Amino acid sequence: MKATLRLTLLLALCGASAGAFALDCDKAVTQAEMNGCVAQDLNQADAELNQTYIAYRAKLRTAQQNQIRDVQLAWMKYRDLSCRFESAGVAGGSASGMALQTCLADKTRQRTRELKALAGCPEGDLSCPR
Repeated sequence: MKATLRLTLLLALCGASAGAFALDCDKAVTQAEMNGCVAQDLNQADAELNQTYIAYRAKLRTAQQNQIRDVQLAWMKYRDLSCRFESAGVAGGSASGMALQTCLADKTRQRTRELKALAGCPEGDLSCPR
């Protein structure tokens, strides 16, 4: 129960700040502006993932809801560790935040596609959890 509450709260908080400020990312020039645009992109990717996850999880039986929660928590840990590793080459530099957040957004969009594919599995496909 605590893990479910923690995951739901984390997912809600990730998407909560998506509209807090808007930048004209087509005209971003400074590193700070580019960092802000990448942060917006990550917030949007997180919001879409959160919606997809919640909708998909609601369709599952209780046992599978618990499993997908555990899978999602493990995936989040993987995503964060993987992106820290992948962006280590620019760690400490002015582009480090942008590199990390770009990786996080890319992996988040990929996970959204994976969950949408699972949710769209045709009836009778034995490889799909229901």
